[in-house]
Amino acid sequence: MPKSPSSRGFTLLELLVVVAIIAMASAGVGFALRDTSQVALARDAERLAALLESARARSRVSGVPVRWRATPAGFRFEGLVPSTQADSDLPEHWLDPDTRVADSADGTPPPSLLLGPEPIIEPQQLVLVSRTQPGKSVRLATDGVRPFAVLADAP
Repeated sequence: MPKSPSSRGFTLLELLVVVAIIAMASAGVGFALRDTSQVALARDAERLAALLESARARSRVSGVPVRWRATPAGFRFEGLVPSTQADSDLPEHWLDPDTRVADSADGTPPPSLLLGPEPIIEPQQLVLVSRTQPGKSVRLATDGVRPFAVLADAP
C-alpha cells in the first residue's frame, strides 16, 4: 500500500541538521553569558602584567630602582625616570573600578613589588580580587627571571 505524500516524516539528515543548529546556538549563548566580573579582573591582571614588565624594562635601562605600590584608588610606580614623551607615562588606575589588590593573609597592607634595576629580581606575586565578589581572584607572579604572568585562581 503506497504512502500518501502528506504522511511523510522527517528524514534522519533533517533531524541531524536541526540538532546541530540547536547545539551551535546553545554554545553561542553559553559563551555570551560569561561572568563579566571574572573577565574584567583577568583583563586588569593582563594589563598590570604588561605595565610591570614595562616598568621593569625602564628600570633596567635607567639603572634606577622602581617600586610598584597599590593605592586605594589604584596603584603607582615609584622611581620611574620621567620620560621625554608625556603620553608614555604609565597609568595609575584600574580599567574596572571593581578591581583591587588583596590584603595579605596576616592583615598587612598589600605588597609592593621591586622591579629592578637588576635583570634578575626576587620571586614576587600579588593577588587581584573583585570588590563586589571577593571569591573572584587572579594571581600575578614572577620567579624573578621570567616576566610576570597571570595565573588563574589564587591559592
